[in-house]
Amino acid sequence: MTRIWFVLFFVIVAVQVSSAKHIIGGTMYYDYLGAGSGAGTAKYRITIEIYRDCNGGGADFDNPAVVTVYKEHDGQVSFVRSDYRSIKTRESVPIIPMPCMTVPNVCVERAKYSFDLELPVGDFSYHIVYQRCCRNETITNIVTPGEVGATYSVEITSEAMAAKSSSPRFTELPPSVICNQLPLSYDHSAEDPDADQLVYSFCSPLKGGGPLDQGTDVTSCDGVAPDPACPPPFQLVTFVQPTYSPTNPMGGSPQITINPVTGLIKGTPQQLGQYVVSVCVKEYRNGVLLSTVRREFQFNVADCQPDVLADIEKDSVLDFRYFLFRSCGDQTIAFKNKSLGGSDIKSYQWTFDLNNGNVATSTERDPVITFPDTGTYEGTMVLNKGLPCDDSLRIRVQVFPPVYAAFTYDYDTCVAGPVSFTDASSGEGIVTNWSWDFGDGGSDKSANPLYEYTDPGIFPVSLRVRDGNGCEDDTTQVITYQPAPRDVIIAPSTYHGCIPARIFFNNLSTPIDSTYTFEWDFGDGTGDSVQSPIHVFDQEGLYSVGIKITSPIGCEASNYFPNWIQVKPSPKADFSYEPKEIIGPDVPIRFQDLSSDAVRWYWNFDSLATTQLQNPVYAFQDTGRHIVYLRVVHPNGCVDTTQRLIDVIPDVRLYMPNAFTPNQDTRNDIFIGKGHLDGVKNYRFVIWNRWGEKVFETTDTALGWDGRIRGSGRPAPPGVYVYVVSYTEPRGKPVVRRGFATLIR
Repeated sequence: MTRIWFVLFFVIVAVQVSSAKHIIGGTMYYDYLGAGSGAGTAKYRITIEIYRDCNGGGADFDNPAVVTVYKEHDGQVSFVRSDYRSIKTRESVPIIPMPCMTVPNVCVERAKYSFDLELPVGDFSYHIVYQRCCRNETITNIVTPGEVGATYSVEITSEAMAAKSSSPRFTELPPSVICNQLPLSYDHSAEDPDADQLVYSFCSPLKGGGPLDQGTDVTSCDGVAPDPACPPPFQLVTFVQPTYSPTNPMGGSPQITINPVTGLIKGTPQQLGQYVVSVCVKEYRNGVLLSTVRREFQFNVADCQPDVLADIEKDSVLDFRYFLFRSCGDQTIAFKNKSLGGSDIKSYQWTFDLNNGNVATSTERDPVITFPDTGTYEGTMVLNKGLPCDDSLRIRVQVFPPVYAAFTYDYDTCVAGPVSFTDASSGEGIVTNWSWDFGDGGSDKSANPLYEYTDPGIFPVSLRVRDGNGCEDDTTQVITYQPAPRDVIIAPSTYHGCIPARIFFNNLSTPIDSTYTFEWDFGDGTGDSVQSPIHVFDQEGLYSVGIKITSPIGCEASNYFPNWIQVKPSPKADFSYEPKEIIGPDVPIRFQDLSSDAVRWYWNFDSLATTQLQNPVYAFQDTGRHIVYLRVVHPNGCVDTTQRLIDVIPDVRLYMPNAFTPNQDTRNDIFIGKGHLDGVKNYRFVIWNRWGEKVFETTDTALGWDGRIRGSGRPAPPGVYVYVVSYTEPRGKPVVRRGFATLIR
């Protein structure tokens, strides 16, 4: 019997999760146990089920777990108490084996916490809350899943207490691994001890707890394991919009649905990934809502690998496991088997109805079947017929008469213009589609197109046709398109130049390329052979320009442009300046124009100043190297430009005295040099006595020796002292000055 393609793994863990952190699902429900020991109280048994990935390397179950009770009345929430509840049972969730299917290596554990509570009853409700962080970082449908924890809670409403009701509870473990692109049908129904009406829906999972790396107290409301748990109302997780939402947690179109009456989840997953899904079941009695139980779990959509999978090389898919194979012009068809399974495939059974009362069969892997005529035929292929791991598919074979692609073309080989293409295809079917490829990137979909090539060349032109039966054929012909240009068009960069006139002749003629030959005549006795040349006219005059273009197949085109380029004489810019050596700023420099054939002058002093005087005087206000530009104009408007580098040398001078009298009469009391030291670097002034003892030192150009011995403040005795002054000029030249200083008292 053919295997039904419904694949469902009842496990609660992602396949090969790389960074599981902790819990991957859970739910909470309660049972009414009767009146409590005190007046006006009732006893309830609370059950919490938590699922954990034991292959992911994450945290273990909380043992004990912090369970918090809150009371809500008229919208006001108050804390009742927190209890520490130990695990009652802990078990591995068995993986249901799938016949003929490779099951992933997964590990899932379920922990149950069950405890009794005695609560006063009244017109208020109780929230039983357990919170824990964090989720798998690889979850697809919610934002920053690795930083979002979960809240598992159930509310015992005043209506439920009055009705002495127990809440519903889900009966089957939810599937977390389901097969991509294969139909899903899972019964997610719940049972209710009181047989109340149940309504199912997708709903939003609840946030709870904070990220592991947040740095907060682990037991705070935003911590990993809140103690006490955060009170209601609880925040909802944020889905990745617009693809996912609480009611469409797995995306896709059409989306996965849940039947509100039966709890049946149906649909076809369409994308690989890990998805947080939450289902709510509401309990009604006589139209009154008593309770809502929520279960959150993780679906993992994976590529399931069956041990045996029937498949063939096909043209299209008609339906699930129903393939179309099309043959055009060939009644004998060699089928190519693409089935998966290797040594697990023990037999092949092919059957085709030939429509004439006969049946063609084969047990070969890749059979060759001859069909009696054109037409439509139905067939099947069965793998391992009668064996446990079997599979099958249906085949529709359509045999059509062939179609033959052909075309003709016409154009003037020497005059540029469009090429006329005419479809000449034939066959019993009517050609309905044409696809032209003209070999230069151009294309067309009409039957008989006109196409004009922009560039010359040798082009492979292809035509692919398809008839009404979907049969196709193609053909290719090579076209040599190398005509002469219809119009020879030249665009010079200018028509009026000044000696030396450097003019670019842009050849805009089409079609041309580097395979063509070009013969230029510039009217000055010279020519060129490139496609678009640059030519320099160095004599005054009026020049006629001609060009002849020859294609590789000998087609010619030419043009002549009489008196086209006018070349005018140019002035010659030149100048001199005095003085030649300029030391220090603010030195007047006299510029002398030496230009010829000039009537106007434009001076630019290193962008610091400009003038139109013929022989200006200018002083630079700063030292350094400055460029002076002179632009002169001929009476006909032609210009010439020249420039000079003017070096304004820094003025560094230092004059040292040979004696001083430090007697505090304000005259010659300090031994210090005089001059210009602006811009110097590394300045150092040192004085020694005749025994080689250093009596003074400074790096400040404004300081001198007052005749006292350094460090002691004692007057130095009269005599002759040695000094050394060293510094680096602004342009890097080192200077050292040595001499004698006579101290007179």
